[in-house]
Amino acid sequence: MSNYKTESSYFDLHTVGIGYANRLREVKARNASFWAVDIAALHGSSDNVQYTRFDCRISGKDAQAALKLVKPQIDAKQKVLVGFKISDIYPETFVYEKGDKAGQTGVVLKGRLLSVAWIKVDGSTVYTAPKDKQADSEAEALRQAA
Repeated sequence: MSNYKTESSYFDLHTVGIGYANRLREVKARNASFWAVDIAALHGSSDNVQYTRFDCRISGKDAQAALKLVKPQIDAKQKVLVGFKISDIYPETFVYEKGDKAGQTGVVLKGRLLSVAWIKVDGSTVYTAPKDKQADSEAEALRQAA
């Protein structure tokens, strides 16, 4: 028998941006439950904003706690803007069940929500991640990129 240590290596793809949080919910699976949120990420020119929808499983415990603080505002359809970091994105198709697109195929980007840097509700800041948490996550991203 040989004593070789097997090291795992990973290639991370992180998406960082801002977007509106929608549909914060607890998903109950067979063996466990988890929290999920939709994020309508903003991109493009500020005078012609485009949106890309992400359906995220919330992996970061701090992100989950921060979003739970504003669940009543999300449920009330207030504008909840978040600074986010998502990883492991992949496309998934679905069929629209209602509206003008009923019966048509759509695509959503799935991913894991790692962190929330800040949250604004109707333009007012209600949450800012502690600086050490932000610095730790940025340093980790830089370490992994090297």
